[in-house]
Amino acid sequence: MSSITSEVDRRKVIVGVDTHKHIHVAVAIDHHGARLGDLSVSADTGGYTQLEQWARALGRIDRFGIEGTGSYGAGLTSFLRRCGHRIVEVNRGDRRSRRQNGKSDTLDAETAARSVLAGTATTIPKTADGSSEMIRQIKIARDTARKGRTTAVITLKTIVVNAPAELRESLDAMTDKQLLKRCSLYRPGDVDDTTASAKHALRALAKRWFDLDDEIADHDRLLDRLTAQAAPTLRDGYGIGPDTAAEMLIVFGDNPERIKSEAAFAKLCGTCPIPASSGLTNKHRLYRGGHRQANAAIYRTVIVRMRFHQPTIEYVARRTAEGLTKKDIIRCLKRFIAREVYQRVMIDHRAQTA
Repeated sequence: MSSITSEVDRRKVIVGVDTHKHIHVAVAIDHHGARLGDLSVSADTGGYTQLEQWARALGRIDRFGIEGTGSYGAGLTSFLRRCGHRIVEVNRGDRRSRRQNGKSDTLDAETAARSVLAGTATTIPKTADGSSEMIRQIKIARDTARKGRTTAVITLKTIVVNAPAELRESLDAMTDKQLLKRCSLYRPGDVDDTTASAKHALRALAKRWFDLDDEIADHDRLLDRLTAQAAPTLRDGYGIGPDTAAEMLIVFGDNPERIKSEAAFAKLCGTCPIPASSGLTNKHRLYRGGHRQANAAIYRTVIVRMRFHQPTIEYVARRTAEGLTKKDIIRCLKRFIAREVYQRVMIDHRAQTA
């Protein structure tokens, strides 16, 4: 009996978890790859506790490999991190392997565990418990409000185009703001003809636009304050406003030390050069993966600096004289700004943790 107990104590256990909305399925393997068992639990605190105790009974827990740490697995990830366990984020399994071997929750969980054991899954998930998570949530509300505002004005203009001639001609020569203000003041009364119904729709869309505009302004003020508090050094960068700073902080998360170097951050933002050579040609191109919103934010910063930042203007002139195209110069500047952003964020992070 004592030999069995000592064997369990020496055994390293890796647990893979396939997460869903209502249940989580876990498979445990040891450090030799032997399958130790599987378990299905409910996706709540009671289920998380049951899963953690089950894994402890199998041996010394090394790591948990969890799918969907930013969605259905967020609660489990937070619970296990508070228990002191190491978490690794696991991507969805290979499609080719799924076609060959089939798919089930247990197979997906076992694949997650084996990818952690093999070292193919090494990403540390975001903690999502601080200012970066707050910024992410507010940014989502702001971005959806902006989409709604854009949709409202496009729809309003479409109705104007198809409105009765007299109404359409009275609105034709107006700017967007004048058009919205005029439409918001309409009082259609009884809707008994197409002119009245058009005025009713235009008034509703104009009021929606103004409501969303006020909402976006509130979000912008809050993002300005939160980003200035979380990353004052980042906000001091030329052309890095609240929106760009918010995107950068969302990429880093509340534990930016998980990104090991500025080169890793550049790849995460899709600004790192990768070889694209063949035969006698020797070229590079930018990595096409990564966080596309962060990539777009860096691009906007580049454009601002190319127009108004004197050192950048001089750099563009020098590189143009050397024969580089504008596209290549923008690529170089994006890589430079990614390096600068990483350094500024880490300065703020070290200051806060100190």
